[in-house]
Amino acid sequence: MGKQSLKPNNDYCPQTLFLYGTYDDNGNPDFGLFCWFSYLWDGEMGVMCSIGGNKTTRENIERNKVFSANLVTEELLPKADYLGCVSGWNPDKMKIGLDIGKGEVLDVPVLNNSPVNFELEVTDFIYKHDGVTMLCKIRNVLQDDYLSSDESVEQKLSHIAPVKTTAKTYLSYDGRKLGAWGEPMKKIMNG
Repeated sequence: MGKQSLKPNNDYCPQTLFLYGTYDDNGNPDFGLFCWFSYLWDGEMGVMCSIGGNKTTRENIERNKVFSANLVTEELLPKADYLGCVSGWNPDKMKIGLDIGKGEVLDVPVLNNSPVNFELEVTDFIYKHDGVTMLCKIRNVLQDDYLSSDESVEQKLSHIAPVKTTAKTYLSYDGRKLGAWGEPMKKIMNG
């Protein structure tokens, strides 16, 4: 089996999706869809994530230095796709019927129907060209009670059905295609 050289990309390296929850400068909740998210170790588990370009979510995080990261599930995917495709500067973006709660430790909005919510505090911003990488402390994890059950990890993951993405395609936990970027939100747009 041969190899071929390509331009830089991350195709076929799936990443889990998260909706980042922030408050805008008027105290209104705002969520954006992101997948450049992973973990780090600095004496304790933390999170590192990147945002490229100028986005309202990025501006909110830079101002407040806290945000939530809410795991995207198959159930949440149509709304998550919408939140990832519609500009944060659109005044109607957040009018899609989200079940929004509050963090337990930090002043961040969380999605109540996401099974895992991280409450994150940014400790470092690393700026590169038009992007920023953020190193974060995990100040709290909100997790559905079900995830404390005696079922296996595989059963729990199958139950919550997290979504991943690669090659501009959404994929289920078990590898089924859930649509291209921009397709799942049509369920919201078409009623």
